[in-house]
Amino acid sequence: MSDLIAPADVELPADGFALFPDRSVIALRIDGELKDLATVVDTVDGVEPVTVSSPDGLNILRHSTAHILAQAVQRIRPQANLGIGPPVTDGFYYDFGVEEPFTPEDLKAIKKEMERIVREGQRFVRRVVTDDEARAELADEPFKLELIGLKGGTKEAAEGASVEVGAGELTIYDNVTRDGETAWKDLCRGPHVPNTRMVGNGWDLTRMAGAYWRGSEKNPQLQRIYGTAWPSKDELRAYQHRLEEAAKRDHRKLGKELDLFSFPEEIGSGLSVWHPRGGIVRGEMEQHARRRHIEGGYTYVYTPHISKEDLFLTSNHLVTYKDGMFPPIVMDEERDADGNITKQGQDYYLKPMNCPMHILIYKERARSYRDLPLRFAENGTVYRNELSGALHGLTRVRGFTQDDSHLFVTPEQLETEATRVLEFVISMLRDFGLEDFELELSMRDDEKEKWIGSDEFWQYSTDALRNVALASGLKLTEVPGEAAFYGPKIDLKTKDAIGRTWQLSTVQVDPNLPERFGLEYTGPDGEKHRPIMIHRALFGSIERFFAILLEHYAGAFPVWLSPVQVVGIPVAEQYGDYLEEIVSRLRAKGVRAEVDHSDDRMQKKIRTHTTQKVPVQLIAGEQDRSGGTVSFRFRDGSQTNGIPVDEAIDKIVAAIAERLLVNTAADLA
Repeated sequence: MSDLIAPADVELPADGFALFPDRSVIALRIDGELKDLATVVDTVDGVEPVTVSSPDGLNILRHSTAHILAQAVQRIRPQANLGIGPPVTDGFYYDFGVEEPFTPEDLKAIKKEMERIVREGQRFVRRVVTDDEARAELADEPFKLELIGLKGGTKEAAEGASVEVGAGELTIYDNVTRDGETAWKDLCRGPHVPNTRMVGNGWDLTRMAGAYWRGSEKNPQLQRIYGTAWPSKDELRAYQHRLEEAAKRDHRKLGKELDLFSFPEEIGSGLSVWHPRGGIVRGEMEQHARRRHIEGGYTYVYTPHISKEDLFLTSNHLVTYKDGMFPPIVMDEERDADGNITKQGQDYYLKPMNCPMHILIYKERARSYRDLPLRFAENGTVYRNELSGALHGLTRVRGFTQDDSHLFVTPEQLETEATRVLEFVISMLRDFGLEDFELELSMRDDEKEKWIGSDEFWQYSTDALRNVALASGLKLTEVPGEAAFYGPKIDLKTKDAIGRTWQLSTVQVDPNLPERFGLEYTGPDGEKHRPIMIHRALFGSIERFFAILLEHYAGAFPVWLSPVQVVGIPVAEQYGDYLEEIVSRLRAKGVRAEVDHSDDRMQKKIRTHTTQKVPVQLIAGEQDRSGGTVSFRFRDGSQTNGIPVDEAIDKIVAAIAERLLVNTAADLA
């Protein structure tokens, strides 16, 4: 129930304009459902305002701006066919079927036309239509007609198609001018801002791209225009500044500049190779995580990259996830001299997930309640058949390594183990310098046909995860309807140095796979019982986590992760041997250190290693050699002179042990 009280001068029934005269309110939420501000209500019970700066409000603003974009495109290119135009993180896009791709000049013209539409103050007017009426009105829009035919199956229709069609009634939004004429219309579920003027001037078009209709390479390629929209010009500028900073930190750019990894065309799209320097960082990440896991009671296991199809049929991956798997490899087939098959082969698949193989390890022998909890960990490489258009550096690849863990617990152990897992995850991420976390609890909703398992299981497992989340003290958001079909989960999100949110670790409760594989343990009562499985990915994928760290630090890693931790730079050639003695002592303590003996001038050496983001440069000349000292130079150009060699070595070793981020002289004071 809402605490809303209708203004004294407003009589019910009334619309949202009367109830909420504040111009920051752009829509209503009635009993949890978003509605246009023009919606008339008979009671204020369950009615809430939706402000433009709220998450829902931003989505409405951005989707409305996408409609303005589409109208502008069809004013300039009347033959353009409409695809879909959903809001996305920080913006929106719209797909168009056009004979000729858009050009940068087209984009300028489209923006000017959008500005005209905004100034015209067209009203967004919702209209309910039947399927046949929608087909008649949109007869010239083949992509819209296809969506109408797929109504109710938006997951099959296209990513983002839920903004247009769903399981309920069909609606069209008319853009109505001040003269009452319909200037344009689009199939849409809404809601929208009341009129185009409310979009204001906090928007921009950002880029163009190709996109296959409904995400399939078998379908026509459309032209996609991306944009962004914010409540004000100042917020737009702040976003554009964040984009500029993000571009500087782009892990693909830094990976090349710092010689960390690459994607050779000869190997294939979405398949990375790690260069020596990138391998050092990755090795440090994996080794640190391995030490922490072993201390935490985990046992490392190893599984193959490929398996017979039977395994993935039992796990149901070949039913629910087949499109995400690579095609089968036929093995063990035999043929006679004429090429006739004399023995049928067996289909093998590259594994998309590690969990079925971990289950087989559990199942290899009888288990007792005394064996539980069992905690298996593996850095297991998996393969996903991602569409080429979805690939993005290390954050979306076709082959990647999951730091996977699977825990097998009794129902009584669920809350305790989930607590341990979450505490472990947060502690580990803090080791890597991340500090800003929040949690999301994905639960089931009231549509019981979507879920398997008893009400009792869902109640106690959801309560257990909620208790775990609340005990952490972190911000918690509960999301009904977003659980896996078999159990609830907690997702951990973190913010990076420029305020972007990344989803990292997941704690997923799963009674389904133990059921499918017939897992058992003998309880204290001597009877057989079914364990619960907890899926836990700490980094998610090592590749993606590496990319997040690379962008978070803009390539300037903490000393313990830096590929080269110390480089010696002699003022002149004759001081190279002195620095070699110091570097040898550092190497003996496990420090990755080297001396630059190149013919470059000292200042060029300093610039080179600063560009390579080496955290500590040791500089030595005659005064240092005579006094047994060395000078520190840091990434920001600051310098500390005359440090005794023993003290310098101790400071460097301590900075590594304490996992310090060293960018300035003050960081190593």
